[in-house]
Amino acid sequence: MNTLVYLIPIALVLGGLGLVAFLWALKSGQYEDLEGASWRVLDEDDGRPQT
Repeated sequence: MNTLVYLIPIALVLGGLGLVAFLWALKSGQYEDLEGASWRVLDEDDGRPQT
């Protein structure tokens, strides 16, 4: 029972940190272009100029 005194607050703090990280990702626009990354994977252009 003594370990629950430590584990419950730790779990609540870690859950809160996860929630804050998720809300930060939403605010910063991480989920704006979900399909763009999948199309960039299929793009054959590797960023080098063609000669």
